[in-house]
Amino acid sequence: MQDFLNYELFTIGSYTLKIFNLLYLIIILLGIEILWKFLKAIILRSSRLEHGKKYAITQLIKYIIIALTVLLGIKALGFDMTFLIAGSAALLVGIGFGLQNIFNDFISGIIILLDGTLKIDDIIEVNGNIYKVVEINFRTTNVVGRDENYAILPNSELTRNKIIHWTHYKTESRFKVTIGVDYSTDINLLIPLLKKIALEHNKVEKQPEPFVRFEDYADSALIFSLFFFTNDVFRVENTKSELRVSIFNRFKENGITIPFPQRVIHYPEK
Repeated sequence: MQDFLNYELFTIGSYTLKIFNLLYLIIILLGIEILWKFLKAIILRSSRLEHGKKYAITQLIKYIIIALTVLLGIKALGFDMTFLIAGSAALLVGIGFGLQNIFNDFISGIIILLDGTLKIDDIIEVNGNIYKVVEINFRTTNVVGRDENYAILPNSELTRNKIIHWTHYKTESRFKVTIGVDYSTDINLLIPLLKKIALEHNKVEKQPEPFVRFEDYADSALIFSLFFFTNDVFRVENTKSELRVSIFNRFKENGITIPFPQRVIHYPEK
């Protein structure tokens, strides 16, 4: 048996690959695979962790296991780790200077995964664009925009720049639809009508309750804003559009006029 394990498959210079090395590598790979599935199952079954933290922990463990697999695999094949590290030190220093931005992205990815400020399905605003988080990796975060356009954001952009997090503390957020009405409008009829229109929409939250604010006196209109809360933050523009349609139709039914600018031109008499 010992002769079989020590059987030399091939030799390159001073390095010799034996059957023992291959078997050792296979055992390590199988062991790590079992360990990964075991840890992943424990984390995903946990009722004490929310979905975002489960994903962050599994991603972090996955990368640690990959690094561990590479190191143990090299050792299993009989390579001298000390020699490899010493021989590649100068090369790694040179590569490090050239990959500073990528390294920064990796560190930012670790920060994002550990502190849990960003999770899968979160709605964020970056540079004026609204995105839903699809996947968080060590170097990049994959997001999808409202136009179904997928984007890959470097993690350093998310930790270095200001982002608006629409769903950080709670799932619903507040939005508004602004309307201008004629000066002759009965505002005591208008305000409850707007609130009723909002409450009738299936995407508008009943609590907190929608409310109306008298914003300003404009040149030809009274300006009101209908404020509402919704869980459908990512598709809120659709909700706003549907509310505007409902407002327009209900205004026609109730004789409420939406004014528009008019100009009177006087021609001099001849």
